[in-house]
Amino acid sequence: MNTQLRHIAQRHPCFSHQASMNRGRIHLPVSPVCNIQCRFCRRAFNKIENRPAVASGLLEPKDAVSYVRGALELCPEITVVGIAGPGDPLASPHALQTFQLIYQNFPEMINCLSTNGLLLEDYALDLFHAGVQTVTVTVNAVDPAILAHICASIIVEGKRYEGYEGAAQLIAAQKRGIAKAAALGMLIKINTVLIPPLNGDHIADIARTVKALGAGIINIIPLIPQYEFSDFQSPDCIDLTLAREAAEEFLPVFRHCQHCRADACGILGKTDLFLPQIEQSFSHG
Repeated sequence: MNTQLRHIAQRHPCFSHQASMNRGRIHLPVSPVCNIQCRFCRRAFNKIENRPAVASGLLEPKDAVSYVRGALELCPEITVVGIAGPGDPLASPHALQTFQLIYQNFPEMINCLSTNGLLLEDYALDLFHAGVQTVTVTVNAVDPAILAHICASIIVEGKRYEGYEGAAQLIAAQKRGIAKAAALGMLIKINTVLIPPLNGDHIADIARTVKALGAGIINIIPLIPQYEFSDFQSPDCIDLTLAREAAEEFLPVFRHCQHCRADACGILGKTDLFLPQIEQSFSHG
């Protein structure tokens, strides 16, 4: 990791344990739709669940600047403006529009994108020019035979692809996108949802592959059993430890993930805030 990227990581609570203790982040829930369907993912609007793909509502890009300004008044320790849902940020134009506005008004902030990577190659350069410095890509397998059991389908240019074919296309797109974003100088984190019966023995392969593409850190996330995987068991401490050790042979492992909501705000586990209610009527997607 070069000096510039190390400096970014030290200010980003999702890349550094030290930063997670005293640096804050705000997630802007501007992304209404997704272009893949994972078997464990269920998007929702509520104030109860603390997990990805959940927000109290959808924020319009035009309101993002005032929203961030209000958050900074409540929590000046915020250093990161992230977009992580509730859909995929690259499946609609709203995330890019929002990053452009944030970069113009808060150039000191770290702009952070979390994506499934299906369209990352297409938008990497635009994101770079919009000030995006860090990108998290969720990679749950690099073998289509495994990923086909985790990801039910993808949508590319309006056409749905399922099973092995869809999984193979997603993996290929993720590889191209990670490589392009890394070549532009973005700091790449990989999120991998640990599902022991499916990808528990595949973690080292994932870490080895993404490192070669330019990723700098990996985060192993225990499955939250829900949707089609509601009957699965969440990984236990031994499962998680073994997976992290396997990944750590190739990449540093971030070990303090809090399963943040798509509208998370504040310092992880310390000053999490609910900002004023976001309207749920925004549905341009």
